[in-house]
Amino acid sequence: MFETWVFYALAAVLLLSGLLVITARNPVHGVLFLVLAFFTAAGIWLLLRAEFLAITLVIVYVGAVMVLFLFVVMMLDINLERVREGFWRNLPLALVVGGIMVAEMIYILWERIFGVGAAPRQVPASHSNTKELGRVLYTQYAYAFEIAAVVLLVAIIAAIALTLRKRKDSRSQDPSEQARAKRSERVKLVSMPAEKE
Repeated sequence: MFETWVFYALAAVLLLSGLLVITARNPVHGVLFLVLAFFTAAGIWLLLRAEFLAITLVIVYVGAVMVLFLFVVMMLDINLERVREGFWRNLPLALVVGGIMVAEMIYILWERIFGVGAAPRQVPASHSNTKELGRVLYTQYAYAFEIAAVVLLVAIIAAIALTLRKRKDSRSQDPSEQARAKRSERVKLVSMPAEKE
């Protein structure tokens, strides 16, 4: 019973933080709410006894990816008004996709509550979910795993390319021009008579 109440509390925080991610006016606040959502999802995975997935979510997404997102958001100097212009135009598509996701979750919960689907496989207490996850990931889903790695590589390259764009307010130095500099061009000695007190 206690685990049920903890699950409902974490689910409520997860839904609220997910809603605040897409409604936050400041992109930095949106990233921070996404960090809260990841922490809450990790707590739910701990309740499901998927410790490896929970720790991976915290270490990889919160510890690395979200910090990268935060730096990218702060470095890109995003024009918020231009980003919000397409919100109402894309709202119907977002509602359709969100409705499909809600229907899928209801279907999964319906099977769990009413026992329509197959019963979960019974495993011994010494069973390692990390070993099982690795076996399935690198055998049955190896191709999809490699595709995900390529997609992440493309995303990293795109983020680097966005930060290297030319800005009118940015200042840069030309190292070759600095190396060709001469002392006579930089320093001018002026002979002045000494003043007496």
